[in-house]
Amino acid sequence: MPTPFESAQLNLQLFDLRREPVLREARAWFTLDFFPETFEELLAPLRGERNASFRMVLGYWDMAASLVTTGAIDAGAFCAAHTEIFAVFSKIHPFLAELRESAREPEFCKHIETVILATPNAEAVLNRRREGLKAMAKARKAKEAQPAANATSA
Repeated sequence: MPTPFESAQLNLQLFDLRREPVLREARAWFTLDFFPETFEELLAPLRGERNASFRMVLGYWDMAASLVTTGAIDAGAFCAAHTEIFAVFSKIHPFLAELRESAREPEFCKHIETVILATPNAEAVLNRRREGLKAMAKARKAKEAQPAANATSA
């Protein structure tokens, strides 16, 4: 078991990695613009220009979660420091079994799943996060549409 200091150091290093510009942009897209409602919508980025972003975000978070599942970081400290992982997992969770089966990768995002589902009230947290992100995106789109609506009425 890592000491609190060791967990803190690794959590800070993970935070620093998140600030890398390409990963930051990919995370912003995944969190703020990617809202799959169906399995086909989940797969759409894999067929287009967002393939690398999709893989980068999930790869980063699965790698980060693996530090918890292997005992390098305390789970409580990790979940307290990296709440974004809940938002990311909330987007793929409804489709995870189908994604694993179609990709023939039964362990795909296994570390993320293990960490998230071990938290108290995981399903409720995932549903809240998913709905909150959708509401935020809807409000953002409405706000972006306002200037266009105002310009046409002038």
